[in-house]
Amino acid sequence: MTKNKIETKILHVGKVFECEVVERVNRFVVNVKVGKKCHKAWINNTGRLQEFLVKGRKGFCMKKGKGKTAYRLFSIKDGKLGAVIDTQLQMRAFEKCLEMNFIPWLDGCKMIKRNARLGESLIDYLLDCDGKKIYLEVKSAVLKEKKYAMYPDCPSARGRKHLKELMNYSKNGEAMILFIAALPKIDAFKPNKNADEKLYDLLLESHQRGVKIKAMNIYYNQFDSFIYLSNPDLRVNLQVK
Repeated sequence: MTKNKIETKILHVGKVFECEVVERVNRFVVNVKVGKKCHKAWINNTGRLQEFLVKGRKGFCMKKGKGKTAYRLFSIKDGKLGAVIDTQLQMRAFEKCLEMNFIPWLDGCKMIKRNARLGESLIDYLLDCDGKKIYLEVKSAVLKEKKYAMYPDCPSARGRKHLKELMNYSKNGEAMILFIAALPKIDAFKPNKNADEKLYDLLLESHQRGVKIKAMNIYYNQFDSFIYLSNPDLRVNLQVK
């Protein structure tokens, strides 16, 4: 078993409907089939997700309530388990892990604020770690290459902007970026240099300048409808050829 794997239940997802991808309509809408009927489902992950949003791919939806979309597509079946493509659930999972002290490299840390202003950007979290303020940006890594989770799956100007802000802050303070590898059976994280080489170069530079680069691994288990923490300190490989 990979070091640090703990397989801990962290979030229950209620009233789940198995669904089937029909087609992606736009950045936020996917046509899915629930039972024999076709419905519009909302997604909040703006990545391309080309390997997941394929016609016939099985997934998991929850009722959305009001609006033009009846469902929310939050997970895609990956083997016997599920990848968590929903970025809000990824963030909730991280917050639960922080609250329960499941993340060893954030021991003694508490959340001060979500969407904290840093320069010209909003960074996901401002943390208090034993009296020290730390800015932490979270990115969704749901692109898979063998046993690796990767980010990004397309060019990301927003990601580059956030890295520059964290790098600048790290001159006088502490900054971190966390990649949530929301895929089952992953051994490590690595950046996807082919998708955005400028972002990859910035990631290396930010690491050299003191920005901490971390990763954690979660997945969805359809059999008990829980999101699990698999590894709170997933190995990071920055040396991509």
